[in-house]
Formats: sequence, C-alpha cells, structure tokens
Amino acid sequence: MWYNNILETVGNTPLVKLNTITKNVPGTILAKIETTNPGNSIKDRMAIKMIEEAEKSGALKPGGTIIEGTSGNTGMGLAMVAIVKGYKCIFTTTDKQSKEKVDALRAFGAEVIVCPTNVEPEDPRSYYSVSSRLEREVPNSWKPNQYDNLANSKAHYEQTGPEIWEQTEGKITHLLVGVGTGGTISGTGKYLKEKNPNIKVWGIDTYGSVFKKYKETGVFDKDEIYPYITEGIGEDFLPANVNFDVIDLFEKVTDKDAALMTREIARREGIFVGNSAGAAVAGLIQLKDKLKPEDVVVIIFHDHGSRYMGKMYNEDWLRERGFLKDEKLTAKSILAKKGDSEILTIDARKSVFEAINTIKSMNISQIPVTQQGMIVGKIAESDILSALLENPALKSAPIEDIMTATFPFVDLNTSIDKISSMINRENSAVLVEDEQGKINIITQYDIIHAISG
Repeated sequence: MWYNNILETVGNTPLVKLNTITKNVPGTILAKIETTNPGNSIKDRMAIKMIEEAEKSGALKPGGTIIEGTSGNTGMGLAMVAIVKGYKCIFTTTDKQSKEKVDALRAFGAEVIVCPTNVEPEDPRSYYSVSSRLEREVPNSWKPNQYDNLANSKAHYEQTGPEIWEQTEGKITHLLVGVGTGGTISGTGKYLKEKNPNIKVWGIDTYGSVFKKYKETGVFDKDEIYPYITEGIGEDFLPANVNFDVIDLFEKVTDKDAALMTREIARREGIFVGNSAGAAVAGLIQLKDKLKPEDVVVIIFHDHGSRYMGKMYNEDWLRERGFLKDEKLTAKSILAKKGDSEILTIDARKSVFEAINTIKSMNISQIPVTQQGMIVGKIAESDILSALLENPALKSAPIEDIMTATFPFVDLNTSIDKISSMINRENSAVLVEDEQGKINIITQYDIIHAISG
C-alpha cells in the first residue's frame, strides 16, 4: 500500500503510556505523540483543514500566496500543504522562536520575516500586524489566521477527538493540553465532552499569558501580560478558537519548569518532544492531587524536540537563564576561585606610548580600554605593533585611534566550555559583571587555575 501524497499520512498518531516521569501521578497517563505527523507537529492537521475550507469558500485561489503569523509549526504544516497544492508562502514569526523553526520553514521554500516579540499585538511591528499588512499588499493572497479561523478547532473535532476516544476505548477521563491558538484543546475537548460530559478538559498556560485569569474571573487583565520564554502556549489576547466553555481549568507553569521537564521527557521516557510537552507534563504533576488511580489522562505532545536544539536542549542556553545548575564550572565559580582583584584598564584618551609602558611594566599583552568608566574596547601588543609599523607617529596618538573591539561579555552562568571556546588569538580574555555590578576579567590562566585548584 502507498499514499498518493504526503498529506494523506497526517493523523492516526500513536497513544503511548508514560511510565517513569509520571510514576507519582495517580492514574494511567497517555501521551498522544503528534510528532509522527510528516511535519512533526499537530499543526499539520489544522493546516490541511484551513486550506481545504479556504479553497471551498474561494478565499484561496489557484497560484495564491498564503501569508500567516506563526511560531513555526503551523507554518511548517501550511508550507507542506502549499507544496503539494501549488501555493507560495510568506510567514511572519517572532524573535522568541527557536532558530531551528525558522530554518525549517525556509527549507520548505517559504519566505520568513522575523518580528520583535515584546510589542503589543496592535503594534505595526508585531508579527500579527505585519502578516495582516502583507495580506493587504500582496496580490492573490490569503491569511489563514489560525487564531480566529474556526477550521482550526474543526480539524481536531473531526480527527484528534475521535482518535483519542477510539484509542482509549472511551475510557478517557481527562484531556490535558497546552493552550496557544486554542484549536487543539477546544476541538478535541468538544468532541470528547459530547461523548462523555464528565470528561475534564485542562488547559496549560504560562506566566505572562492572560488565559487563566480570564477563565477564572472573566477579566482580560493587561497586567498579566509580560514577556515569557515558553514556546507554543499562552497568548496576550483571546483567540476565537479558545472555547472557555469547553475548558474546565487552566494551570500556569513557569518557563524554568517547562524547559527542564522538556528535557526530562526525552531522558526518562525516550520521547523527543518540544517545549509545550514539557509544560504539559509539569502542569500535570502540579495537578496530580486532583486525580484518582482509576483515571485515564491523555496529554497532547504537540511537536518534535529537534526544533529546540538551540534552546531547551542546549545547556549553555539554560545556564544563561539560570534554569540549570550543575557541577560544571561557570563564570561565577571561576571568579570565586580567583578571589577579589581589580581589573586593570586604561583610558581611551591616554596615548599609545602610555599603553606601551603599562603593558611592559605589568607584563601583560592586552588591556581593556575605558571611556568615562565604561569599557569600550581593548588594546593589544599586536595592535600597537601593526599601527606603529604603518605610522611611527601614532606613538603620541590617543589609544582610541587604534583600539579594537572590547573583550566579549559573558553571563555569570556561562559554562567553562563556552568561555574556553571564546578565548582565542583575537581575545585572550572575557569580561563578566558580578552580582555587585563590578566588571571582572577571566583569562586563560584563570580557567587553568580554577580547573587545577
């Protein structure tokens, strides 16, 4: 048997029991593994549905251009359908999204425009606004608008819900889903509740999103909105696809807990999934006291871990955000072993001759250069030699005339591996600001001392 095209392989994803990571959670915990879709995410389902509905209505015409604001997964699904059906794609996304997601969209031939995260949805620079402007400007274009296009929820009502009902033989008691556009939880939840009104539908939210408070109070509180790291869930507005009547409760999960749990799923269950799956499992563990041993819980695992290699699966990224503490040496521990010492600097207005004397007397090769107390560059023996060979008169010139870019700055949580990779022939050191705001320097010698000491 074969399929006529890749779109026919979407859906019928496996339901897999979690055994280790949820061992202290009552009930049978089953994960719907949506990574087996050809675009490696659940968004393939609604991408097909939205395009089919648009073709039926005439909103999307042959040879048209699909324009959408997407965090990556919807774009992947849309791009895949567009290739099979002969459409072009332009996607807008935010600078919060992982590089892997953007690269994947471009690999499918889509044009991708990256927009700032920390702006209001109405701001002309937001990825919502830019996609709407492009739809007006680009001839024969169509914007799916996954947030408000109810074909999104419909796809899950027609596919995901029935699949889960059949796979659990109707025994499901709880559906737990990370909520972004709201299509998955609302469509799936609606179908399941029609089959059994006693099924509980739980939504996972993130701090910085409006969903939980709106569900509990009916108040859209702008003070709830602030930047967050977790990808794929939470919003700063209310998408039409979020059916609050279907969702029984929301549980918020921190960025740190979501990121670390994402890694744990891979390490303890052998399932390589993305950030929203980590948030979902962390949320389930927070809610475990609401469950009984006879319950059957289905969690949606939305997308694949390969889209987060530069983030949740990158230890330096985690350390820089204070999410990961381990036994590896960091900039902070190197400074602690080094002890308190004043950093030697030289003012940019001093002469090159004075820099030569300082380098000689202190037996060093490079010095950070300051201007009004701020480090603005560095001067090295090699810089001085090159400058004087070209023009000996530069000996009396100010240092700022020949200084080069400053040493790179690192965070206190930066690992020794990363610091070592940054120290090379051009940079003999890195700079780090300690907890008191004081600038310190870490050299290769300091690293050797920290390791051996």
